[in-house]
Amino acid sequence: MGDFLTDLFSLDGRSAVVTGATSGIGRAIAGALGRAGAQVVALGRRTDALTAVVAELRAAGGAAEGISVDLADRAELRRVAERAAEPFGEPDILVTAAGVNLRPPFGDLTDQQWDQTMAVNLDAPYLLGRRYGPAMAARGWGRIVNLASQQTIRAFGNSGAYGVSKAGIAALTRSQAEAWSKHGVCCNAIAPGFVRTPMTAAVFEDPGRAEALAARTMIGRNGELSDFVGAAVFLAGPSAAYITGQTLFVDGGFSAT
Repeated sequence: MGDFLTDLFSLDGRSAVVTGATSGIGRAIAGALGRAGAQVVALGRRTDALTAVVAELRAAGGAAEGISVDLADRAELRRVAERAAEPFGEPDILVTAAGVNLRPPFGDLTDQQWDQTMAVNLDAPYLLGRRYGPAMAARGWGRIVNLASQQTIRAFGNSGAYGVSKAGIAALTRSQAEAWSKHGVCCNAIAPGFVRTPMTAAVFEDPGRAEALAARTMIGRNGELSDFVGAAVFLAGPSAAYITGQTLFVDGGFSAT
């Protein structure tokens, strides 16, 4: 059984770049890819959190490096994209999990908030995919996993610029798949439900709101970070060779109700 599962899911010999690796779902995915055998370059803004993530990955027996980056700064992002390909070579796997969630009422949304949301949530995945995708295609193997949202398919709670950016992620994923899948690069997105992360901490402080959201799922609970590690390893690995252009909803059935 060991060899069978290894052939299906092992990431041994693969290298990965993960944005948003210092918190929430991105951090959970970075850890999962490392445990599955990938060499991981973690990208995030906070150097202290990056140090902790890299230490966790190495303590688990993996190879890891961390690079601080402001994803909203295109010039800085381009420089870091080059640096991220140095520790373990050109990445085989790209995971774009970083995001900002600015949600004022739509009429109050400022140009600066719109620009920042698009820069981090949509432009950065596009630019990183454009940097790494063609090289993956030239080598004949690659995986891109973008983080979508419930806002990808529905508007609620002042969806605003955030919802537009996440709808764009699904379209970006399809465009990436169209461009590179014929060359062995599978491009997919993961759409979480309502998940316990630092970004949603305020909601979980209100038991009534958290319970109401849990009640909207088919499973009857909100998501935990552990719910995403299997999906990420699967989409990043050999078993996903015939899956591309898709958005996988890991949400307890929230999107189906």
